Amino acid sequence: MIKLGASCLFLIPFAGLGAKPDKVQHPNILFCIADDQSFPHAGAYGCPWVKTPSFDRVAKQGVLFTNAFTPNAKCAPSRSCILTGRTSWQLEAAANHVPFFPLKFKTYAESLIENGYHVGYTAKGWAPGDPGMIDGKKRELLGPAYSTKKLIPPAKFISEIDYVANFETFLKDNPKGKPFCFWFGSTEPHRPYEFKVGVNKGGKSLSEVDKVFGFWPDNDTVRNDLLDYAFEIEYFDTQVGKMLKILEDRGELENTIVVVTADNGMPFPRIKGNANVLANHLPLAIMWPKGIKNPGRTITDYVSFTDFAPTFLEVAGANPKKSGMQKMEGKSLVPLFKETQKAEFREFMVIGKERTDLGRPDDQGYPIRGIVNKEFIYLRNYNPERWPAGNPETGYMDCDGSPTKSLILNDRRTKDKSKYWDLSFGKLPAEELYKVSVDPAFLDNLAEKPEYKAIKI
Repeated sequence: MIKLGASCLFLIPFAGLGAKPDKVQHPNILFCIADDQSFPHAGAYGCPWVKTPSFDRVAKQGVLFTNAFTPNAKCAPSRSCILTGRTSWQLEAAANHVPFFPLKFKTYAESLIENGYHVGYTAKGWAPGDPGMIDGKKRELLGPAYSTKKLIPPAKFISEIDYVANFETFLKDNPKGKPFCFWFGSTEPHRPYEFKVGVNKGGKSLSEVDKVFGFWPDNDTVRNDLLDYAFEIEYFDTQVGKMLKILEDRGELENTIVVVTADNGMPFPRIKGNANVLANHLPLAIMWPKGIKNPGRTITDYVSFTDFAPTFLEVAGANPKKSGMQKMEGKSLVPLFKETQKAEFREFMVIGKERTDLGRPDDQGYPIRGIVNKEFIYLRNYNPERWPAGNPETGYMDCDGSPTKSLILNDRRTKDKSKYWDLSFGKLPAEELYKVSVDPAFLDNLAEKPEYKAIKI
């Protein structure tokens, strides 16, 4: 069993990229990222109230990951990890929310452009934050934007950007025979939601929700909120399916790596913006008909968002050192595609956060480091005197506004419901230790129990 002490927190070794592939046509890359979707909210994971046929197809025709984690569960920090192959505590200002992206850190997309790829993105790329300037122009961390095509969305608050039409424009702009790398950055299921859209337009029923976490009340308000969240995930999934169809019709799906994931956990109290399994554990499925052996497999090894950049560079035949990439913490996933991985790919995952939002005096952050394995999660809260979700007088700004949040804050005045406020907004101890397998809502902190002292050493 892996010991969970603080001394382990930064000891993930760097593994270099594999050798250059043989001279073959380098694969295209379609990276599809939802905005605030938690594991296990997809059909392939057995979730009954979120229908995701496109994600399920990618999993069935590729590989499904059950232990994919972002190091930092907030939009810009998580995306910084994806782009650079580094953890947030290795990224200086880019580790924060609404940050500046330092010029010294190169992105995989910038390297792929230099290696002959046609690169671009639609909707939400690296955001929110300031990417800086190069030669007097705004830096394009993911290549040029393709977001001009619009549509009438099916519900209030869903983006007007026509993701699929913009993808088609991107493909039309691609010189014949040139491999491409496209980032589909959905803005769903980011808040706000049209209230009761899941029931009224999605045809859903409150009884479909099979589980409400024990740190929220189980009532109609919360269940509607969950179904509204599901409606937006399903919209994202529909767009993924349309992009797959386009690639099929063009005869390009066979040699395209399709990644479907999310940047951080669901925008509900105690999840998004925190550091825990529910916030950092994310859906992930990858297909590559030409490159993944024995499709339909489920991979239980721990994989990190820092693994995407080295993976993309390897399949593109790009040498990271010659490309000017910084040393990456992640490891290429190619051995998992080829089934050549003998030992466990990664036995544990390191997570944390710096400053993920405003809402404290002097713009203070709430630094956390944690480590997760198949038995436990250990968290070290370095400033437990601070409010983890932001100060009360500012409205707990590190938690998105929602019906669930409002309900918990309003119900705090009722004594028997104050426990929900304690769990979502109250101050935390310096150390937290939870047993993953028996406490999925992470309500029983074992950190101070003598029998678990050795686990923390």
